[in-house]
This record gives sequence, C-alpha cells and structure tokens, in this order.
Amino acid sequence: MDLGLKDKRAIVTGATRGIGRAIAERLTAEGARVAICARDADAVTEAVEQLGGSTTGGAVNVRDADEYKAWLEKTAEEMGGVDIFVANVSGGGGMDSEKNWWRCFELDVLHTVRGCEALLPALKESGNGAIVIIGSTNAVEYFGGPMAYNAMKAALVNYSSQLSQFVRGEGVRVNTVSPGPIYFEGGAWEMIKGTMPKFYESTVRKIPGGAMGTPEEVANVVTFLASPAASLVTGTNLIADNGYTKRVQL
Repeated sequence: MDLGLKDKRAIVTGATRGIGRAIAERLTAEGARVAICARDADAVTEAVEQLGGSTTGGAVNVRDADEYKAWLEKTAEEMGGVDIFVANVSGGGGMDSEKNWWRCFELDVLHTVRGCEALLPALKESGNGAIVIIGSTNAVEYFGGPMAYNAMKAALVNYSSQLSQFVRGEGVRVNTVSPGPIYFEGGAWEMIKGTMPKFYESTVRKIPGGAMGTPEEVANVVTFLASPAASLVTGTNLIADNGYTKRVQL
C-alpha cells in the first residue's frame, strides 16, 4: 500500500533512540522529510547522519518552552511547512518523589501541548495535517502503582480526543498510539529484565502474543495513522500491545 507520505514534512520529538527513532526511520523510508530533536547534541548528529536523506535535527530541551517553540517554528519555516507532528518525548515511570510528577507533566503533557499549539498553524495550512501522540497502555489499565507517568499518559489521551474534535474541521487529524511493553536495547524493559527478572517474566506471561513489542512495530502503527491512508481516523487511542491489556474496547 502506498501511504502517500512522499515529500510530506514531519517533525518527531525524542527521536534518537527507541520508538521515536524507529518512527523517524519509517517515515524516512516512506519518502517523508523528517526533522528530529533530542537533548543530546551528539546523539542528534549521529541519528541525522544515519537516517540520511533530507533529515535534519536539533538539540532541544523541550522543558524550556522558549527554546522548544523557537526550534519548532524555525524548523517549520525551513521545511516550508509541516504535515505531521509526532509527540514522542516522555518522562518515563517511577514513584520515588514528587519531582516525577512535575517532570512527567512538563515532558509528557506540556511538551505535547506546546508542540501542538506551535505547529497547528502550519498543520492547518497543510490541508492534510496529522498529529500522533505517543501514549501508553499504562493510561488505561492498572500498572505498577499510582505513577505520574500513568496519569500523564491518561491526560494525553483525553487531550488528544478533545483536540481532534476542535481541529478536524480545519484539516487536521489527531490520534494517540498507546504501546504496551516495548523491548529494545537500552530501553526500560532491558533494564527491568536485568534488575527485576521475575517481574519481567511475569509481564511477558501476561501477553497472549508471547512477546513484547518492538519500536519498529509501534512505528508501523504511527506511520499509518500519520499518513493520508488513515484519512478517516481521528480522535482514536490505538492500542498496540500484542494483547497485553485485558479491557473490552467498545
């Protein structure tokens, strides 16, 4: 299937590793022009070189509102517009202190809201704009305890749904993709496998498909939703978890 992504202009945050990197790779492979950001300048440079094509990138701290917005606006101008925005940066889990709540609020929620607000004019001008927000199955089922990460991902699902109704009439679709446990080298589940093997194994046993997902599999889902091929899909929270969650989705 031709997803219709050739020469589309995409911005992906937090795209030097893991899910974000896989999304940037998939979009690039489909012929899109991609701009990425992350905090580590060396990692951004390396990723841009490896992605090739017309990929660009910048070292950006998304918690710094002015710096982040300036980079988004500059990048949109240099690309001649934006067709796709993928909000991927996340603060991750943890319950060790109140700092996690502020961190996840700034990284998961505010980074997404600021990105959408900064890029909406360009996405509307595209006429076929698409926003894909990376959520988590932690937002829809119990997992690990009352963590800020779970609550903030739930907030993003709500925000995405509300925003989708607000901007669809102006040519912009908004969706969330919520991955279940995703394993990759250097990721959280690799760490858990080494430090909490029993918890890791019990989690795998709960997956009917018998294995955790990969960043590439999530990227396939995101790329479809971001593409014109998904023109009827907006306001959805697409679960990508190999059957891990057990709720009935109506």
